[in-house]
Amino acid sequence: MRRLLPDPGDLDDAALVEAYRLPEGRSLRMNFVASLDGAVTVQGRSGGLGSPADRRIFVLLRALADGVLVGHGTAAAEGYGPVTADSRLGRLRIELGRPATAPIAVVSRRASLDPGGRLVTEAVSPTLLVTCAAADAGRRAALADAGVRVLVCGDDDVDLPLALDRLAELGLEQVLCEGGPQLLHAALLAGVVDELDLSMSPALVGAGPRLLEGALPGVVRSELRQLLEEDGTLFARYAVTPGAR
Repeated sequence: MRRLLPDPGDLDDAALVEAYRLPEGRSLRMNFVASLDGAVTVQGRSGGLGSPADRRIFVLLRALADGVLVGHGTAAAEGYGPVTADSRLGRLRIELGRPATAPIAVVSRRASLDPGGRLVTEAVSPTLLVTCAAADAGRRAALADAGVRVLVCGDDDVDLPLALDRLAELGLEQVLCEGGPQLLHAALLAGVVDELDLSMSPALVGAGPRLLEGALPGVVRSELRQLLEEDGTLFARYAVTPGAR
């Protein structure tokens, strides 16, 4: 991995960890891969835009996080499973002095998480459901009975600031959000995004979901903090500036 900004040079494994480590305290870091024309999937999945280097960053960001936040649509489309101790991710977390597993928090206004799916039945750290009071009470109860920790945040829709407060109360202060675009849009509207980590694949897709499809009330500006490169893919860290919220 090669760093272009700041301080150009090659990064070994230890230096790459430090390049992405956050200071102590609460943060919401958004991680996306996108094509040059802004597409975030190929045939419905982000894997078509990925590379070995992108996968490496993906695993590292999960290893550094206290927990992962993801929209239900993305979790279902990408076939999400739980973080396990015997996985590449679990082993890296142990190497970094972190707990081997970390919970996945799924955002779903309708509590659409499958109680029989892998995220529920195979979870070591109980999966979290972030939903709202309008979600079907029976569905919420069934998920709780299956071992899911259900967080009701908001009345008719998910209140993301409240959800992040609830996650922090559970010890999940540094949260990695992996999308999808609707969740990114909602997080920007709520003013809770601290950092956008964007992998830019050297590809043109021409169709499909974009990084951000909904309108925003104003321009959200950010500051480029870091830029890495490997095999033509760029890895940027953008800090969302407080004045943009």
